Amino acid sequence: MADINPAVGIVYHAIGGLAAGSFYLPLKGVKKWSWEAYWLAQGVASWIIAPLIGAFLTIPDLWGVLSRSPGSSIGLAFLFGVLWGVGGLTFGLSMRYLGMSLGYSIALGFCAAGGTLIPPIATGNGGMFFNVPSQMVILGGLIVCLLGIAVCGYAGSLKEKDLSAEQIKAAIKEFALTKGIIVAVFAGVMSACMAFALNAAAPIAKEAVTSGADKLYSNNAALVVVLLGGFTTNFIWCMYLLIKNKTIKDYATLNPLNYLLCFVGGTTWYLQFFFYGMGQTKMSDFSYASWTIHMAFIISFSNLWGILLGEWKGSKSKTRLAIIAGLVVLIGSTLIVGWGNKMEMVEKEKAKKEGSVAVLVQH
Repeated sequence: MADINPAVGIVYHAIGGLAAGSFYLPLKGVKKWSWEAYWLAQGVASWIIAPLIGAFLTIPDLWGVLSRSPGSSIGLAFLFGVLWGVGGLTFGLSMRYLGMSLGYSIALGFCAAGGTLIPPIATGNGGMFFNVPSQMVILGGLIVCLLGIAVCGYAGSLKEKDLSAEQIKAAIKEFALTKGIIVAVFAGVMSACMAFALNAAAPIAKEAVTSGADKLYSNNAALVVVLLGGFTTNFIWCMYLLIKNKTIKDYATLNPLNYLLCFVGGTTWYLQFFFYGMGQTKMSDFSYASWTIHMAFIISFSNLWGILLGEWKGSKSKTRLAIIAGLVVLIGSTLIVGWGNKMEMVEKEKAKKEGSVAVLVQH
């Protein structure tokens, strides 16, 4: 239990949430490039370059670690990374159609719920949500999270009624509420595959520790494989669009600022999982609870950016109160999940002590 420190873990998750909630800001400054051009450019930085640099700096003998890791673990981590990449791809589209505030709230709200619920259910442990007190609290937190998503969606519908088409376009050039919500929901559900990917990659992280890596950074080795899977999906789709739309010529402009902004945005995006991995090592063994905490921090910071950038400027007070209420509910869901996580740790300690007493009585 020496390595378990939820308070420190939450701080790491907060830093990761700030990074993830901010990565799209540099991309808003890219000029005269199509979406597929700048999305692929930032993807090279976020899913290839940054993970390799992060791993080389923190994992001794990275290639040796990967070669000694179970092939099944690498294969599954890559596969779930590919599926997560579908979510990442459509997540970028949700930003186009809904903006940072609403797009993040809906997509990552579903991602938080899916990433927390799906892994236990898939492993046959879903029943614990109904018969273990701590897990019942966590389930309650997820229900509150979904309520927060609904409130944010309601705020979006009010915003569409409040503002003229010209006002909305001024803040979000391609605003489309219905299309955006559909894309955001799909993105959120598919992005939950990251939870599966990290679980599948656990043996890689374990091998990194065995090879001398600090446990705090052990997930960096796993991220090299997982994010390669995500890059594969995005590369295929973006190349298809670049060829179909004849926008591959965008790269020929050799605009240094565009490349720089994409690199900064991509690197900032990667930092979310760099710090998420650190935070996960400080939480309890039930890492799926920390997934919800991480997602809620991202939603919180992205909403703050959306407000600061004027995405809700001109909307009525009722609409602004609705998005603030949704944000408060989402933060509340994080606190509830954190409380459940703390209860779970107490339950485990109690079970350990009772087990020790039983052994003594038998002897």
